[in-house]
Amino acid sequence: MKKIFIAFVFFGILVNSNAQLSAFQLYTKDGKKTTYEKMVKSFEDADIVLFGELHNNPICHWLELEVTKTMYAQNKSLLLGAEMFESDDQLVLNEYLNGIIKETHFTTEAKMWNNYKTDYKPLIEFAKDSSLKFIATNIPRRYANLVARKGLESLETIDANAKPFIAPLPIEVNMELDCYKMFLEMGMGHGSEMTSEKMAYSQATKDATMAHFILLNLKEGSKFLHFNGSYHSDNFESIYWYLKKVNSNLNIITISSIEQENIGIFDEETKNSGDFILIIPESMTKTY
Repeated sequence: MKKIFIAFVFFGILVNSNAQLSAFQLYTKDGKKTTYEKMVKSFEDADIVLFGELHNNPICHWLELEVTKTMYAQNKSLLLGAEMFESDDQLVLNEYLNGIIKETHFTTEAKMWNNYKTDYKPLIEFAKDSSLKFIATNIPRRYANLVARKGLESLETIDANAKPFIAPLPIEVNMELDCYKMFLEMGMGHGSEMTSEKMAYSQATKDATMAHFILLNLKEGSKFLHFNGSYHSDNFESIYWYLKKVNSNLNIITISSIEQENIGIFDEETKNSGDFILIIPESMTKTY
């Protein structure tokens, strides 16, 4: 009996020692498991890669840095850009990247997200160390808020000196896209200044502006790696739609990030949310 008990304990230890926990699983858009190596190999032919992240997920931020390193090894003319930096902060961002100003001036004078130090600073520092351009692509939040309160036409009222910080006017919004239609279906803002339609328009101004600055900086022979919330590129809409509207010949690859309980099972509802789908355990520690 004692021998059986010892054997059982040993077997339990053996099983547990061989068990492996995975921090993520990559899938293709049709639900087939794939690898990091295969994913980044496909980037060699891309003009633009849109990395759709979950803002508070450490696996997303770790992979963003790894993808950056890999793409830089593939092409030294790599360009970086992000939703997390607003276009009117480009000057101070350039000054920091070029070693003109101190980090304290950069972090206090630019509009930093709360998780900058843990999640986005490594990307900025890699760009600085590698002499890469990093583009602040997002619309200044005051103008996105203006649209949310007063509608698209309100952008015509801003100072002429401010208009270079946003996409060229007028901004077209395709309300048939699910990313904007969802606001109408939510029925938010009834009886208030911010209606569902205005909120959709506000999101569209972000997408249009990010696409504008990506295209403005993309040069022949270069590649653009852009970091944005998964919402802003999922389902080949949002930023993707605006990029393709300007140039349908662009080769754009998207990564969609999703959290779920079991990363080994592909949920059919996530199919085609991106060229590559990064699935992360929903129990993963959050960065903020």
